Amino acid sequence: MAESGLVIVDKSGGMTSHDVVARVRRLAGTRRVGHAGTLDPMATGVLVVGIEKATRLLGHLALTEKEYAATIRLGQSTVTDDAEGEVLPPADGATGQAGQLTERTLRSALAQFTGEISQVPPRISAIKVDGQRAYRLTRAGAAPELAARPVTIRQLELLDCRPADADLIDIDVVVTCSSGTYIRAIARDLGAALGTGGHLTSLRRTRVGTYEIVAARTLDQLAAEFEFTPLAQAAAAAFGCLHLSAEEARLVSHGVRLPAAELAARVKPRDVVLDAASPDAASPGGASPGGASPGGATLGWAGAGGATLGWAGAGGASLDGAGVGAGADGSGSAGAGTNGADTNGADTSGAGTGPAGANGSGSVGDAASAAAPVAAFAPDGCLTALLVEQDGEMQPLAVFAP
Repeated sequence: MAESGLVIVDKSGGMTSHDVVARVRRLAGTRRVGHAGTLDPMATGVLVVGIEKATRLLGHLALTEKEYAATIRLGQSTVTDDAEGEVLPPADGATGQAGQLTERTLRSALAQFTGEISQVPPRISAIKVDGQRAYRLTRAGAAPELAARPVTIRQLELLDCRPADADLIDIDVVVTCSSGTYIRAIARDLGAALGTGGHLTSLRRTRVGTYEIVAARTLDQLAAEFEFTPLAQAAAAAFGCLHLSAEEARLVSHGVRLPAAELAARVKPRDVVLDAASPDAASPGGASPGGASPGGATLGWAGAGGATLGWAGAGGASLDGAGVGAGADGSGSAGAGTNGADTNGADTSGAGTGPAGANGSGSVGDAASAAAPVAAFAPDGCLTALLVEQDGEMQPLAVFAP
């Protein structure tokens, strides 16, 4: 059996997230592989991939905050809200002169889309409407009306602005957002607010929870030397930690709930995340570089600046291998894929895991109404379970031992 752990992949453009899973399956020598949040074929960057038992972490990692570097073209709209779709005529798209926009106007418009907002997902998405995927209905000529969903955009910052072609301009932005956010929808809505039309032309995911792009490896690099973060280390890096007694570990491994009052005070903050050069990251042949993001990365359950992320739903999450994806746009938010013959966020080639929120929106929930998971370890250091406090008890979300 292959060892359990997380692989932080730097996905290339032009391939689906399921393509990445298929490649990692071959490299790891197991079919039990999944990912924690879809990236559209056009998008590049961080894709968290789980192997063997680590696939049980994916549904929980998918709900963490994400960060993107994106380029938005103003002055032109497309059917898919990104560069892969057909350009719409001015009557349905651009109505103003994007080339006349000032930096002040752009920053003011971007500010309207920060904080807790309601966002209508793109019609080319895997969200179900009356049992049918929205992208299928749209391509069949019966474009559905999708309901707005709550998302949180903590940062939407303008980095650069430059002419593109004729009266088109390209703007570079950095986005920090909750799971379930569509970056394509931000581009579409920004263009509508400015009266110019807009669409996404490039997207790179630079962070998923604690895992940053500096720790990611391309598939070619992984083929040369396969690197992963061992299961226990990965859990300690992403969640608060609770060290159990032998008897507590035995009970939890059998699904027994423990009194929260006795355990809550023993929960410690997550361990310092190892950088890419750490000798503790593993490979089949022994210690090798890899693993999680550098120390000081944002907590998986709290945004930088103290914005705590609640325990939210992963509605419509994509299931690759045994993973659950609930990413943010370009990332196929809330399990939605995008154009072309990709997984469309609906691939179900294995058994998925992970909780779904009440509204299934994959958006950030109310931190006051739910607790973040805690990684519980046996005395020998092995990961026993992920626990969550509810109704005065620590309840197992996922059990890893025996």
